[in-house]
Amino acid sequence: MVFMKIEFENQTIEFNVEYGNRGKLSIQIDSLGFITVKAPNATSDAIIIRAVEHHGKRILEKLNVLAEARNKPKTREYQDQGKFLHLGKEYFLHELIDTGELDEEELKKNLKKFYFTSCKKIIGERIKIYQNQLKVKPKSIEVEESTTKWGSCSSSKKLTFNYRLAMAPIEVIDYVIIHELCHLHHMNHDRSFWRRVGSIMPDYKEKEEYLARHGHAMTL
Repeated sequence: MVFMKIEFENQTIEFNVEYGNRGKLSIQIDSLGFITVKAPNATSDAIIIRAVEHHGKRILEKLNVLAEARNKPKTREYQDQGKFLHLGKEYFLHELIDTGELDEEELKKNLKKFYFTSCKKIIGERIKIYQNQLKVKPKSIEVEESTTKWGSCSSSKKLTFNYRLAMAPIEVIDYVIIHELCHLHHMNHDRSFWRRVGSIMPDYKEKEEYLARHGHAMTL
């Protein structure tokens, strides 16, 4: 497995290359926006890069569709009775943050801070459980804002998680944590990777489906 990235139309496309005994090259994008290029053994970097560039527009379109699904516009009421998701359940805004005499922009800013803080706390607590089970340790863990991924694992073993995960049920957050930790063993999405994920969370597909179905609602 090799991690690669290219610049295409002023955007960066990151992907993993999985080599194997196959007849042709294929490009796959999963529901989390993770790109895997499956190539025949001994395929040159130049051929792989040309293939990704050739399908660059389609790849970016797919990533944009995933991003739009997660960020589908939704009318929000930034007032006491407005409802927002936290850990898979809806709460009135005033149950999550102080709403006293603040305008909409301030409320939105404070709510985002709440989700960042909550996500960092949850990830920090839950990741310890699965690090021990998988016997891995990331180099660093960060929470950030992303429009294309719920989580990611770099070749330098840096894990990042989308702050919006704080809106998902805890078991869905666990899935994304397990998914990214498993990439410390397998940077691609081969059978060994999914077996490793399934050994910790047998029903992981249900969690993937939750993100695909409800990701658009997990936004501000």
